[in-house]
Amino acid sequence: MSMHNPPHPGEFIQEIYMEPFSITGRQLAAKLDVAPSTLNRILKGSSGISSEMALRLSKTLGRSPESWLMLQDSFNGMLIESEDLLIAATALANQMKLATGNVKHFNRIDGLELV
Repeated sequence: MSMHNPPHPGEFIQEIYMEPFSITGRQLAAKLDVAPSTLNRILKGSSGISSEMALRLSKTLGRSPESWLMLQDSFNGMLIESEDLLIAATALANQMKLATGNVKHFNRIDGLELV
């Protein structure tokens, strides 16, 4: 299968991580500690990568959380600058609220709590 440009993160996960290593959706879901249906929605492209899922994918597959969020944003057509993704990922990883004057910008990041 040929990936779209840019690919949906689910398509990327299947082609880069699952198919070459014969990993099933159920196996990966177990490693991510999510329901198979949750992962399946991502793999089928009906759901995107949330901040929480980016952290899980990072721990399981070895890429940074920022790279997973950037892949999703690239697919969505709304690229968020890497510095802002780093700020958001740091706040999420440490379960912190983010104080910002740029609410509209950071509000696009799922799971990020703003003050």
